[in-house]
Amino acid sequence: MLFLAFSLSMAERPFPKPKGLVNDFAGVISPEYERKISALAREVLEKTGTAIVVVTMPDIGGAEYNDYANRLYSAWGIGKKGEDKGVLIFVTIKERKMRIETGYGVEGILPDGLVGEIRDRYMIPYLRKNRFGEGILNGTLAVAQVIAKDAGIQLTGTSAVPQRIKKKRSGFSFLPLLIFIVIFLFLPRRRGGSWLFFLPFFLGGGRGYGGGGMGDSFGGFGGGFGGFGGGMSGGGGAGGGF
Repeated sequence: MLFLAFSLSMAERPFPKPKGLVNDFAGVISPEYERKISALAREVLEKTGTAIVVVTMPDIGGAEYNDYANRLYSAWGIGKKGEDKGVLIFVTIKERKMRIETGYGVEGILPDGLVGEIRDRYMIPYLRKNRFGEGILNGTLAVAQVIAKDAGIQLTGTSAVPQRIKKKRSGFSFLPLLIFIVIFLFLPRRRGGSWLFFLPFFLGGGRGYGGGGMGDSFGGFGGGFGGFGGGMSGGGGAGGGF
């Protein structure tokens, strides 16, 4: 009983107060990456009204990570009340868990399956190597591109795409290109070409924000971080261990 009471008290400890759109309470994001992630999140917020909030925690005191992220989202009120257009990118270091939590207002454009794909392709491979800044920037950029496409707006530096960790070359390296050619030749044009959005992810080309050259272009945004207006989440998104 004493152990159970201790565990509950740890799990129910108060949430920290938000410091901005990027809240690196675990101290695992370098200043360079924090600046780039913050600038990108600010641009998305200013141009679309959708708040992307990043949180890293050293630990969550034994709490279940999915529940913790959902309760943190609600406690902070990410996104504007009534619109609920927000995304929480959450990482807890000791438990080695992460979650992308989506607000009600973005569940239509960021369904659980797509969020899971972003998690698996562009975040977890970096988190497993403790490259937290790169992994979180990748996830933020992938989410931002979905939001920008839906809003019909152009983000600064859209030639940059999320970077997948490169694997050693093999005899089958031509296979992705071959599959793309087949899709391009046989996919009916009348279907609207929505698959084009995934082309940069599929090819893995372009320059990443972590590679230098694009981060500075996000400068010039004013002070204050906003993004916390009473928004709610119904538990949509995807999480997992790394």
